[in-house]
Amino acid sequence: MTGSDDRIRTTHIGSLPRPPALLELLTARQNDEDVDEAEWDATVAEATQDVVQRQAAIGLDSINNGEQSRVSFNWYVADRLSGIEGKREQELWADLQEFPDYADETFKTDVLDLSMHPVVTGPVEYTGHDEAEAELETFEAALEDVGSDIEETFVTAASPSIVTATHVNDHYDSYDEFLFAAAEAMAEEYELVADTGATIQIDAPELLTTGHTAAFADAPLEEVKEVTRLHVEALNEALSNVPAEQVRLHTCWGSYEGPHHLDTDLVEMLPEIYEADITGLSVEQANPRHQHEYRAFAEQPLPDGWTLLPGVVDVKTNVIDHPETIADRLERVAEAVDDSTPLVAAPDCGFDTQADIGMVDPEIAWAKLEALVEGAEIATERRS
Repeated sequence: MTGSDDRIRTTHIGSLPRPPALLELLTARQNDEDVDEAEWDATVAEATQDVVQRQAAIGLDSINNGEQSRVSFNWYVADRLSGIEGKREQELWADLQEFPDYADETFKTDVLDLSMHPVVTGPVEYTGHDEAEAELETFEAALEDVGSDIEETFVTAASPSIVTATHVNDHYDSYDEFLFAAAEAMAEEYELVADTGATIQIDAPELLTTGHTAAFADAPLEEVKEVTRLHVEALNEALSNVPAEQVRLHTCWGSYEGPHHLDTDLVEMLPEIYEADITGLSVEQANPRHQHEYRAFAEQPLPDGWTLLPGVVDVKTNVIDHPETIADRLERVAEAVDDSTPLVAAPDCGFDTQADIGMVDPEIAWAKLEALVEGAEIATERRS
């Protein structure tokens, strides 16, 4: 992902701001209201075309469709998997439980209530072929309309374990059975994306967030690692027919503005994550709770042949990161990794991972991406 000129490439992590007209339709769909399909298709196509054009205009090297048609990075699968019916209230992350007033104000909107999780009531199988193909075709049409040379495209997909972490199991006898059923189902989506030639980005925040979920907040670190190893095993099974060179993985401590004081240390979890059958890794580095953890990559070097996508733009504040600051963040990561490790500059997470719960104003989000490109150029010049 880094060319022979040693230029630091740029990308982002999936979700981009959705326009008001699309949010209205997503709200209606979430409330099981009738939505005119022609209006839906046209609105999604227009929104997708807009985000593709803006990414190209900014100069991002690796772009996607902004997840415009999805209600969230994880719960979109409820429309693509069988056996999911209804919702049930679940506890929010353990760090937020210590600040309940803030949690109630921040994580419940007209579109989504993050405490309400879809419920699995029957066998989980992949039924989303038509919807996935429509999404990919809309993206391809937007790329053709832009007409400019795009270095790389990527498509996001939920990991098996984010499916199981954010859906309530009322059907399977054990968590393991639920997890590997989700892996078998999501494998069909991964292969569908791979067949297009695009890079697949697996969204797997649970590889780092497990430690501060309500179920594991007081668990020993080794128990958290054991769960992470199981999640990586399921992911590898789901990716068995996809070349590792075509897969990058995003993990984080949860894309929400919260205390994060119970987050697991990156250095402890990297060896488990390195077992994934991937060749690109995206991890937060701009988040003020984790800016010091670039050192983890010196202590736990990336596997040979991997690309690192450090998060060097914060997605939880409306402060536009200064390009010089972005370059500083890139430089300290570059000093921590092996000289042969390619770097691709990225934000910490997506800008609109849950529709209508974006923490950054839409236009400020685009300004942050412009600063990302400028910061990567500065860091490249410094290294030359």
